[in-house]
Amino acid sequence: MDSVLLSRRLFMIGLPAAALAACSSTRTPVVQEPIIDPYYLRMYGPILDEPFPVAAMDLRRVDPKWWRQEVPDPTGEKPGTIVVDTPAHYLYLVMEGGRALRYGVGVGKDEALVFRGNAYIGRKAEWPRWTPTQSMIKREPERYGPYAGGMPGGPENPLGPRALYLYRDGRDTLFRLHGTTEPYTIGTNVSSGCIRLMNQDIIDLYARVPTGTRVVVYN
Repeated sequence: MDSVLLSRRLFMIGLPAAALAACSSTRTPVVQEPIIDPYYLRMYGPILDEPFPVAAMDLRRVDPKWWRQEVPDPTGEKPGTIVVDTPAHYLYLVMEGGRALRYGVGVGKDEALVFRGNAYIGRKAEWPRWTPTQSMIKREPERYGPYAGGMPGGPENPLGPRALYLYRDGRDTLFRLHGTTEPYTIGTNVSSGCIRLMNQDIIDLYARVPTGTRVVVYN
């Protein structure tokens, strides 16, 4: 064996582990936690002055495009109108000056159950009672049958802390804008037909719109 090669091997064997690690070109990458603007941390922080506490959102689990933000109005509707763009999973509250507040939403997984067209907010409720429709019970009796008599408002209620009830021609359409017990499904097709928002967002929207507000649902 070549004496130079042998000397090098003996030298490497004698090196401490730390020195050998320093010679290696493979290192475990350092994973940086995303830096989230404190503005959004406050926006989606816990709400404790409610009949039931509203948990903070872990914004690392929600794409920033679904966070509430002011954007140029893409709808052309009059200020004060709510527009739900179900294919894009966005809800807009049209503002003055060509601006709108945009909220990420979850929409119905069954297109046949999704409301479309014009309506208005006929009723508002805080921590609303939820009662599945007869069609929901018939479709999934094991899931919805136990709640045929209704579920009182609370943290387990699928409507969340607020609900806006859509009416047309004086009648309840059975379509709601509401909160959720599954906030990390925003931006997907998951619900039974209604529009769900993150709980902080439905509380915000609820406070901004009166009964009678016009609602347009695109599909």
